[in-house]
Amino acid sequence: MKDQHILVDILTDISRRFFEGVGGAHGWDHVERVLAICKTLGPMEGCDMETLLAAALLHDIARKTCDMENGARCHAAVGARMASTILADLGQERGFIDRVVHCVASHRYRGGEEPETIEAKTLYDADKLDSIGAVGVGRAFQFAGEVGARLHDPSIDPEKTEPYGPDDTAWREYMVKLRHIKENMMTAAGAAMASERGRYMDDFFERLNREARGLL
Repeated sequence: MKDQHILVDILTDISRRFFEGVGGAHGWDHVERVLAICKTLGPMEGCDMETLLAAALLHDIARKTCDMENGARCHAAVGARMASTILADLGQERGFIDRVVHCVASHRYRGGEEPETIEAKTLYDADKLDSIGAVGVGRAFQFAGEVGARLHDPSIDPEKTEPYGPDDTAWREYMVKLRHIKENMMTAAGAAMASERGRYMDDFFERLNREARGLL
């Protein structure tokens, strides 16, 4: 346990450096929340916590670089290679490195690698859980502000809008992606948490549409 704490402290210091200047919606506080969710879900799912916590700290270290490239490269794949180098430089054994790298590489899923281990599935769920609920609402509006989107327009059809423009609102993000997250959890503990957070988000956007129409 002592060694786990030491590694977490070292990786916290290393990882934090990659988030200087990163937009708030995907900044260092996102990593801290994902780490906290992993600490909640991990014991419930019987995870190897050293693997899970290391992966949580390293899962988004390539986001800044890949965002600057407008997504030309998958931040999960790039981050996995970076994580491998970091852990090797710290003298970690190959099996541990491979387990962490798989978690990092598969946390995005659509990046091409599917989560296979319980640690990878738990990290996947934790990352997605930070996109829904009260925090998810806040992040959706924060991201909309970062790309210059308007506050809200219930009259637009989210399916006919483009990302990174004035119509890329929190409502669009909810309709296109966020409302479906609770249906795609990979762990039982993650599904339970997603169900509650998802209901909160559903209720929030239903109220937002009523208020925007002058009701309530």
